[in-house]
Amino acid sequence: MDSIVTSIIKQFEERSAMGKAKYGTDLDRTDLSLVEWIEHAKQEHMDAILYLEKIKWQFLQEEQQ
Repeated sequence: MDSIVTSIIKQFEERSAMGKAKYGTDLDRTDLSLVEWIEHAKQEHMDAILYLEKIKWQFLQEEQQ
């Protein structure tokens, strides 16, 4: 594997461990319905869009300087 793939795998492993420590569960949990899983994914994607917009604004501000 190349260094990028290796880095991402390591980040996934670290995120999984952090989530387990923080929430006391992992993605093997069975207490959520399909709709609840969809809602979790939707919320995560909404956060990602906000982060991307922030990065874009920062980039545009730096570009104007």
